[in-house]
Amino acid sequence: MIKPTLFGYGITTKAIARALGGGCTFFDDKVEKPYFDEENNHILPSHLFDPNRSKLEVTTPSLKPDNPLIQNAKNMLSEYDYILASEHSPIAGDPQPFTIWISGTNGKTTTTQMLTHLLERHGALSGGNIGIPLAALDPKAPIWVLESSSYALHYTHTASPSIYLLLPITPDHLDWHDTAESYESDKLRPLLTMREGELALVPKGLNLPKTDAFVVEYDSVEFIANYFTIDPDKIKFKAAFLEDAMLALAITRVLFDEVDYDLINSFALDANRQEEFHDAFGRLWVNDTKATNIDAAIQALKAYDEHPIHLIAGGDDKGVDLTPFFEAMRLFDLTLYTIGANNDKQLTLAKEHNIETVDCKTLDQAVKSIAKSMKNNDVALLSPAAASFDQFNSYKERGDLFKKFVGELRKD
Repeated sequence: MIKPTLFGYGITTKAIARALGGGCTFFDDKVEKPYFDEENNHILPSHLFDPNRSKLEVTTPSLKPDNPLIQNAKNMLSEYDYILASEHSPIAGDPQPFTIWISGTNGKTTTTQMLTHLLERHGALSGGNIGIPLAALDPKAPIWVLESSSYALHYTHTASPSIYLLLPITPDHLDWHDTAESYESDKLRPLLTMREGELALVPKGLNLPKTDAFVVEYDSVEFIANYFTIDPDKIKFKAAFLEDAMLALAITRVLFDEVDYDLINSFALDANRQEEFHDAFGRLWVNDTKATNIDAAIQALKAYDEHPIHLIAGGDDKGVDLTPFFEAMRLFDLTLYTIGANNDKQLTLAKEHNIETVDCKTLDQAVKSIAKSMKNNDVALLSPAAASFDQFNSYKERGDLFKKFVGELRKD
């Protein structure tokens, strides 16, 4: 077995080194001087990488295609190719788990968690972008449910899912993929290696590559309900989460002819995804800080469309055109409270689209402004449609502070 050279000293590559018993060589852009870690791995600056002295490389998914390590590598594999399809994998020669890959712009984590919840009694484990690297998963588990990022899929050329579930996609991570077309192509890449009889469940209207997979294209909850015989009225979730639940149940229908409504309804959503709570006045506030792109925020608006909405939005939008977001806002009874690095951009678009707007700049000011005008039937929604790093350390910190500021509202 050849131990691979590992690009990036991160969760994915550390797990690979640990599975191999340590003693691996890493190259990392942040390292200035070579050193050895506690597992006898050699960590070196990226500029010291010599492709002529490496027979195999595995990269952390986040490295951009223009990174010099990627450009200079001659024998590079993705985490998926290495673990699931390489003769040098630490699980090579063992029976391979049945793998279900889940990708999309929004809802990957939730759908992965939902499906794992449904399949846990069948021995399923979840991993991938959800936080557990493939090398850390039990290879004896019969089913792996893998949240699959577009970064990981971009570098994957030989590994193949047993089932591929692609959630709806909208342009995202264009600072990494460059174009919406490249982003879509990477999301569809698993179809290239799938075999006859393997199921790919994908949104309708994409530019599908030639594939041997059995492809089912869906476009609505109604289609999923009719095609897989699932009753959405028996599911407690709404809007985007209803579709996530329906798709998870579609997989269990295919695999085991099971549709367990009680089990899916017992699933608890993570914090920071349409997380509802009330202030001291009994008014409803919703922490949807994990909605870091346009589509996720629009789905949150749809979930509360029966109420007047006080929407807090803004942050680092990564250069995405926000026009569709503002066009969607016009369909709701809504007031926008702008924050973050794109505050001024939002104000300009709001004026163009005749959206009632309050210029807040910061999250605490937005909460104070909403509290002054919010009525009992209204909903205050933090669904930023942007990343958090302009003003916060993470989307979680943004959500925690949001709840803290609301919690500080008191009756006079």
